[in-house]
Amino acid sequence: AAYLERPGLDKVRDLVEAGGVSVVVAQDADRITREPAHRAFLDGECERYGARLVALDDWGDDTHEGELLRFLKGWMAKGERIKTAERTRRGRVQKARQGEIVGAHPPRFGFRFVRNDKGKAVGYEVDKEKMAVVRRIFRMVGEEGMTLYAVRKSLTASGILSPSGKKLWHQGYLRTMILDDIYRPHAFEEVRSLVSEAVAATLNPSSSYGVCYYDRRHQTRTVVGEDGKAGRYRYAYGTTYRPRENWLAVPVPDSGIPRGWVQRAREAIKDNRRPSSAGLRFWELSGGVLRCASCGRAMQTTTITSSSGRVHHYYRCPRRVRDGKDGCDNPQNLRADYVEPLVWEKVSSLLKDPQRL
Repeated sequence: AAYLERPGLDKVRDLVEAGGVSVVVAQDADRITREPAHRAFLDGECERYGARLVALDDWGDDTHEGELLRFLKGWMAKGERIKTAERTRRGRVQKARQGEIVGAHPPRFGFRFVRNDKGKAVGYEVDKEKMAVVRRIFRMVGEEGMTLYAVRKSLTASGILSPSGKKLWHQGYLRTMILDDIYRPHAFEEVRSLVSEAVAATLNPSSSYGVCYYDRRHQTRTVVGEDGKAGRYRYAYGTTYRPRENWLAVPVPDSGIPRGWVQRAREAIKDNRRPSSAGLRFWELSGGVLRCASCGRAMQTTTITSSSGRVHHYYRCPRRVRDGKDGCDNPQNLRADYVEPLVWEKVSSLLKDPQRL
């Protein structure tokens, strides 16, 4: 309940706005929201449409003092959410320091969780069937010199499902896999320098290990728009990486992939860069202003030269180009000299109407 942007809450607010609702009842106040300002906003919104928002555990009544008590309860709920999140994070960090895998995420592709008698994940073991796919990826990139685009096409053509169970693989995921130290074999001495003495004492000096890093990044989420196909909201995620010396290393079983393959695969992709969208001219809308109406992706640019030598500039959906009908059902290529004036006409009409702006 940290955000107002929730499909269920939106449905309730729409019903209230439509009229005919006299009261909205929640079992607990902190199921509505844990942010006092949000509760005050929702109370006011319901009041405007002739309804009341009530929680069965609300403190106080409708007096000024009652409003203050509800605010205090919301403040306590907000503090409890923060403390719960911090306690959870510290517990996971402690588990990682003890050399145990934190099972708060799906296992890395090619591995599966080892669980204790209580069902909690305490480590990894190799999933031979899936690890064969990982081995194939490293061999294609490191030994056969294939590009990430060719690898994903090969995997899709072979009918091998992605880690999420989908037909299509993505190059970004393949790049992340190649750079992940969990697949790179580390000698015992390397691992010992990354973990505590207590964890190192549990390892076999004659074996090699992969390394899974925990607590290496912090992710934030913000609402950037509505998306009727993927739920009510579309989110943007921001990631900041903590200093490498603060990462927590957890040793895992050797993936069985030759270290030379890993090194050569990393060398092959080290200079990969995202190409510029500018092409042969200055693209007016290439900064993400123009988006696909079907999937929401920012349109990419392309230039086509006709048989007569005339150059035409187009915008097209990159997901459709990359994945075909399975990625997006929008096949249109939009002429730049047609769509750019339409967009500018819309923007300029807003700028010329200060009241509407």
